[in-house]
Amino acid sequence: MNIRKIGKLITAGLLAGVLTVAAGCGGNKAAEKPADGKKVITVAHTNYYVPYDYVNEQGESDGFEVAVMKEVAKKLPQYEFKFVPTSDDDLLIGVESGKYNVGTKGIWITDARKKKYVFPKNNIGASVIGLVIRKDTANEIKDLPSFAQFSGKLVPIAPQDARYMVIDSYNKEHQEKPIKLVSSEAFQIADAYSWVMEGRYDGYLEVELSYKNNIQKEDAPYHQFDDKLTYIRYKGIPTYPIFNKNEQQFADEYDKAIEELRSEGKIAELEQKYFGESLSSYLK
Repeated sequence: MNIRKIGKLITAGLLAGVLTVAAGCGGNKAAEKPADGKKVITVAHTNYYVPYDYVNEQGESDGFEVAVMKEVAKKLPQYEFKFVPTSDDDLLIGVESGKYNVGTKGIWITDARKKKYVFPKNNIGASVIGLVIRKDTANEIKDLPSFAQFSGKLVPIAPQDARYMVIDSYNKEHQEKPIKLVSSEAFQIADAYSWVMEGRYDGYLEVELSYKNNIQKEDAPYHQFDDKLTYIRYKGIPTYPIFNKNEQQFADEYDKAIEELRSEGKIAELEQKYFGESLSSYLK
């Protein structure tokens, strides 16, 4: 065999190898997309907010809101849902930027958030909010009106905090005896508990789940305050998933799915599973 023929064989072999590699790469790239061409919906959720959104011991996305979104996925077979656990900041920034199509983390509606995201018409769940008070005032403070009558001295709330809106709304409905709503910058949560125990303030507005995780549980970081403080429920606040601004159609489809799931009793079933009660009843 002469040199020219050897060169042609080597060239042909290299070309065949290149074509084989290229075909392999193309196959891998196609495998990253659903075989049926469905649009992938990336659902971001917080990875620690038990029982709403978290990663379970098996390393799976879990929680009430995650479970609801998985039921929504069954109602919308035209999409493939991908669940991504992440941090609060990454979720919020990621949904706004389009990195994620939708995010869920026990979110309340605020005017500031409505400028950044699409909110659906139907809430996904609810969270209960109420007052942290001293046990020695529990005989006199039974609810928000009696708290206002007692003193109305509430730990200040940052104006951008959704809780500020809760008290502002309450005061508009109870102008004859409002709660003292003072705006403040952010502070350490331990300070709020200490201020109530010291009598500097007589109440601290907090989500019940946070109170349980911070004080009531045996391994809670501030469990030493459990002897002095107690909690009074006020009302339920609806929680929503947030959608990227370009996902209005998907948000509308979510709304239809949620309405079906609620009428079928699936939402109530999941509330019992994750909360042991219906938090939605506190929205009424």
